[in-house]
Amino acid sequence: MTLTPESPFADRSSLAYELPPFELIRDEHYLPAFYAATEQHLLELQHILGSGEADFENTIVALEKSGLMLGRMLMVFFNKSSSDTNEALDAIEAEIAPKLSAHQDAIYLNPELFARVSEVHARVSEFGLDAEATWLVERTYRRFVLAGAQLSADDRTALMALNEQLSVLETEFGQNLLADTNDLGVLVDTVEELAGLDENQIAACAAAAADRGHEGKYLIGMVNFTGNPMLAELTNRPLRERIMKASMLKGGRDNDHDNRPVLLKIVKLRAQRAKLLGVANHAEQVLLDQTAGKPENVHAMLKQIAPAANRNARAEAAALQQAIVEDGGNFELESWDWDLYSERVRLAKYNIDTAAMKPYFELERTLQDGVFFAATKLFGITFSERADLVAYHPEARVFEVHNEDGSALGLFIGDFFTRDSKRGGAWMNNLVDQNHLLGQLPVVVNNLNIPKPPVGEPALLTFDEVNTLFHEFGHALHGLLSNVTYPTFSGTSVHRDFVEFPSQVNEMWILWPEVLSNYAKHHETGEALPQEWVDNLHAAATFNEGHATSSYLEAAVLDLAWHTLGAEAEVTDVEGFEAKAIADYGLEFAPVPTRYRSTYFSHIFAGGYAAGYYGYIWSEVLDADTVDWFKANGGLTRANGDHFRNELLSRGGSLDSMQMYRNFRGADASIEPLLKRRGLN
Repeated sequence: MTLTPESPFADRSSLAYELPPFELIRDEHYLPAFYAATEQHLLELQHILGSGEADFENTIVALEKSGLMLGRMLMVFFNKSSSDTNEALDAIEAEIAPKLSAHQDAIYLNPELFARVSEVHARVSEFGLDAEATWLVERTYRRFVLAGAQLSADDRTALMALNEQLSVLETEFGQNLLADTNDLGVLVDTVEELAGLDENQIAACAAAAADRGHEGKYLIGMVNFTGNPMLAELTNRPLRERIMKASMLKGGRDNDHDNRPVLLKIVKLRAQRAKLLGVANHAEQVLLDQTAGKPENVHAMLKQIAPAANRNARAEAAALQQAIVEDGGNFELESWDWDLYSERVRLAKYNIDTAAMKPYFELERTLQDGVFFAATKLFGITFSERADLVAYHPEARVFEVHNEDGSALGLFIGDFFTRDSKRGGAWMNNLVDQNHLLGQLPVVVNNLNIPKPPVGEPALLTFDEVNTLFHEFGHALHGLLSNVTYPTFSGTSVHRDFVEFPSQVNEMWILWPEVLSNYAKHHETGEALPQEWVDNLHAAATFNEGHATSSYLEAAVLDLAWHTLGAEAEVTDVEGFEAKAIADYGLEFAPVPTRYRSTYFSHIFAGGYAAGYYGYIWSEVLDADTVDWFKANGGLTRANGDHFRNELLSRGGSLDSMQMYRNFRGADASIEPLLKRRGLN
């Protein structure tokens, strides 16, 4: 199939930075582009196979230059389907998922192509390559091997069938979850039931209900994790219970969106694939190509943390129970009480009222004078909004980014508000990967799910949402500051258990005095966030960390438990399996449920984090150690920023991840800063 020149995917975009021509892209463009692009890619691979004796240029570099149309189409499509989907896009994703899996297998399970890659790998020292090119040969060879290129013909056929089935199921899991998340929104009849919420929150709930045809009522939408941010303020206990219980049902009900049979099939097929590839389980297969190396290393670290986390969570619960009694309550603490009473204890113990802080965290000022300001101080880069450049949704805003010398760096797109067509959570996508081989500069996207305020009202952030904004922008910086030759290594293309490290480091600037004083100002009066509150935030740094760490660890343990099952294992009871996995780790504690139950754990069943959710805390070891380094070396300085940029952020995946870290830090990381940060020491 060939595309007409009018197709928005036929050629590289002529817009600034090769921004996709979103004004022209329609749903009906995706499928023709997909089929034409896969055909073209296969022809390009045939050309590689017929290009004479294998060498670096005609094999490895040629692979890097192949499939460009397919890459363009897929980056646009998957960004759109995750941030602004509809029935047509869901149907397209369901159609292309198995075909894309088969296409990838046609590349990595092609014995002739693997023979050429192996030839270059065996003779790499003969080609006089620089370090990045040599590493590209190594990574390309390893990618083929891990994909199953060394299997027999029969086993390759079996592997392709497994991959195709998994791609269908993973798509189904994500689509089920979005539908059920929307269906489980809690509808409230009267404003009195929303006691504790401020006017903006109530107005947002009213607008959300009206959008779904419930004029005069109020809708509290579900989020992707267990619980809901509004639980910290709602004083209506029965409503809190409804919200918490609804949040834990996502994808786990006997209806058309039930993810339990889906995830059981996924787990079984992943285990069968691992066996076919000659390893014990899916976790072992995944960790072969991660910095952790093997599941035992992950368990060793998590078990070092889990007992202290559970102990701290129980101590926190005792303090909350006392607060309930002092408040006149005669009930036992439950998960739906935790957030409200932890805020009350925080206020009593540290004089911190996080609800009172929201007027100081207005989205626009936090973005411009906080997130962008810190990046400018650290890296010298500047941001200017480009209203003339059209993104994929009216709410997505485009910013041009320049280096200090005025040279172009890339584009940043911010899409901050929640909507029914957007999946939950927050994430970063690429639309264009930086690389010198093709002369491309990066175009990166941050998606968040901040409740949209009523028209004319400011978007006021919770402290957690401020943290998310800085965190996701850390991923964006990793993409924007990339300076690599080959697309394979661009930006965040690093080991999965390393990728969260730069984003977590970026969170350190939230309370950095020079940054905080620049953005944390009352949206009406301009008054600075009181210094006493800032001091109290620092004093309360480990407050509620027992809950936060335990909730996270429970999810990480679930991920590992599902993915260390062997091919012969038989599980039928999802809830029972979850309970046992958490109990076996000593983390069971009803008031602190897992951050993600299996049925809505899209990270591992519909995303790229299968057997890798541990990576957040694994990366945090590096993050905490790096924060100590910044503080010891003067903090928010251009010298520090340049060192971080030159030795790590700009390198993408062009060097072994831990070697990059050692080059930056001058030593391996210590776990002690992490234990101190989380109050686990």
